[in-house]
Amino acid sequence: MTTPKIDIYTKFACPFCVRAKQLLDAKGAAYNEYDITMGGPKREEMMERAPLARTVPQIFIGPVHVGGFDDLSALERTGRLDPLLSGEAGA
Repeated sequence: MTTPKIDIYTKFACPFCVRAKQLLDAKGAAYNEYDITMGGPKREEMMERAPLARTVPQIFIGPVHVGGFDDLSALERTGRLDPLLSGEAGA
């Protein structure tokens, strides 16, 4: 299986963003981080991908919109994060 692309949209000094990146780092997951502190095209891209998202981080693993840090940590607690990161299962 191919490892899915991971995108995380963050803002400067966001503690939940830091925690989400720490969890992904602990899993050895490579990710693309997009800082949307000043808005711009990446913020617009995030809003297109997750129209109801109003907070950061917003995390995407492959085609799956995970959501924020609480959603990511819930996947970890329930044992569903590793299969998602390895491309073996959806959320």
